[in-house]
Amino acid sequence: MQKENNNAAVPSAGTTRIRHRKRSSEVVPEPSKANGGNFLVDDRNKYKSMWIRTHSTVWMIGGFALIVYMGHLYITAMVVVIQIFMAKELFNLLRKAHEDRHLPGFRLLNWHFFFTAMLFVYGRLLSQPLVNTVTSDKFLYQFVSNLIKYHMAICYFSYIAGFMWFILTLKKKMYKYQFGQYAWTHMILIVVFTQSSFTVANIFEGIFWFLLPASLIIINDIFAYIFGFFFGRTPLIKLSPKKTWEGFIGASVTTIISAFVLANILGRFKWLTCPRKDLSTGWLQCDPGPLFKPEHHTLPGWITQWFPWKEISILPVQWHALCFGLFASIIAPFGGFFASGFKRAFKIKDFGDSIPGHGGITDRMDCQMVMAVFAYIYHQSFVVREGISVEMIMDQILTNLNFEEQQTLFMKLGQILQERLGHA
Repeated sequence: MQKENNNAAVPSAGTTRIRHRKRSSEVVPEPSKANGGNFLVDDRNKYKSMWIRTHSTVWMIGGFALIVYMGHLYITAMVVVIQIFMAKELFNLLRKAHEDRHLPGFRLLNWHFFFTAMLFVYGRLLSQPLVNTVTSDKFLYQFVSNLIKYHMAICYFSYIAGFMWFILTLKKKMYKYQFGQYAWTHMILIVVFTQSSFTVANIFEGIFWFLLPASLIIINDIFAYIFGFFFGRTPLIKLSPKKTWEGFIGASVTTIISAFVLANILGRFKWLTCPRKDLSTGWLQCDPGPLFKPEHHTLPGWITQWFPWKEISILPVQWHALCFGLFASIIAPFGGFFASGFKRAFKIKDFGDSIPGHGGITDRMDCQMVMAVFAYIYHQSFVVREGISVEMIMDQILTNLNFEEQQTLFMKLGQILQERLGHA
């Protein structure tokens, strides 16, 4: 009987098989996070972390303001440095030290692709300002013209050299890691350069179109933190346990109001609103255009009874700024949510630790990238006037024709004008 009981207690290997459920690699939030226990308003060390974060924010804003004051080239240089740090942080996400030891020079290959992409993107963006800068020197002009003419070929063969380099360095038992790194590198180039190139384009359209969107993201981030710090109770999204509806709504209202006011302040400085046509560093003077010319509106009587103002001065660009404020407060935060989900997939808290209290450079640029693309598309779609201008034609002539062809064009154009004057 005892033997029978033992046999009954142990299932037969041929009839029953015990299945172990495969554990998910996804990070499961703790119960305390689900019910709001991890909100900033309930964090015991929140004042210490707030002081560290505030200190970092102050020196970042101060450095940012100084670079903006120095002008277009320095802002572009700042964007390039940010791109390099972002690429470094993202490259390190999938880096494995053991495999890298068996692949000497493999990290260098990643940076080869990075700087090839940089040459391609900035070569196309800054070709016309570069031509406008060297027009006074015939030798430099000829050199730059040839460089621009063969720019795509140079970038292509540089990329092909990297491609061949990658193939020649493939090692047995390392194929999966190497191809994974190859794909990861190209995704980083798309994410970093595709979006940040719009930032540089905005800078040369006028610092205003770079500074206003960037400032609105900073304002939204600061006030989302402040409102969430003091009032946050209702969870907003599971990807970011510390984000709350109170912080989101408070930051949205503040950002939209700030957009309207800030556009009025920034729009009154010519050196912020003038587009930069060359790579010089001097201050700009130009006709600001109708968007930056104040319009005076008389206030209704019931408002003048309570306030001393009878009329208000508004720049037309302020109405466009409201759209920027709406996007920065409602849509751009999804760039941060995407980054949060990305970090959860890799089981990391931050992309880096270069900024105390904030994490890495990528942690601070997630929403900025989304905003930069919107700012450029909005500016080109709803702000820039359609049609062909004299400046556009001159830019095409200086970029695509050499000195002799320009002289021929000048002579033919003179003949056509003389004939028309004779007929008139």
